[in-house]
Amino acid sequence: MSDRPPLTAGTIYTETVVHSPPEPLVKEAPYQIAIVELDSGSRVTGRIEGDRVSIGDRVSFSGFRNEVPFFRKSS
Repeated sequence: MSDRPPLTAGTIYTETVVHSPPEPLVKEAPYQIAIVELDSGSRVTGRIEGDRVSIGDRVSFSGFRNEVPFFRKSS
């Protein structure tokens, strides 16, 4: 059983764009990371794919990559 909260949808609590990443992620820069306040009340840090998000935007969980949660801006 996992200690992870169920990831579905939530709201951007805070965000930033990484321009100077660690060596393994250099080819992906710049990329956006955010703390997402899930609808369950938990918060999780994840990557944003697709359109950039701002504080207060709604996002949906789109999957894990290398154990990192990815979110996408909701329509």
